[in-house]
Amino acid sequence: MGKYDAVELQGPERETALAAIQAQIAAWGLKMPSVTPLPLHFGLDQFKEIGETEFWVANEAEHGYCGKFLFVFGGQTCPYHRHIKKHETFFILKGSLRMKVGEEERLMHEGDLLVMPPGVGHSFTGVGPALVLEVSMPSILQDNFFADTRIGQDGVI
Repeated sequence: MGKYDAVELQGPERETALAAIQAQIAAWGLKMPSVTPLPLHFGLDQFKEIGETEFWVANEAEHGYCGKFLFVFGGQTCPYHRHIKKHETFFILKGSLRMKVGEEERLMHEGDLLVMPPGVGHSFTGVGPALVLEVSMPSILQDNFFADTRIGQDGVI
């Protein structure tokens, strides 16, 4: 069992979601890196509503950086969470997002940039399909603290 199996979409639903994502990316005229996509339902089995798909380009813990693309469908939400160690920067490549940062909500569009320091709670929802570049410190397990305690082990992944 892989480290993300409990929170990752599996089976036919995975294949259907990935085909739809690839079709959208092709419609945008983009090509993604040759990495295995990670469609996450966060253990809630509601991927269409609560989920995201990550394309990890690099996660170099020894060198202190991570780079990945995040894809959400319209209406799909990455649930509210925070990190203790990870500092992130988000760049909206395609589409728009409703981003919640702390108690504030903002609408972000293509070309917008958002720096997310450690400890600040955040979530985002696609306003239509959206593709985001995340450049950050390494992604590590046990540094993802979700408000919804049904996710992971009491809200921790």
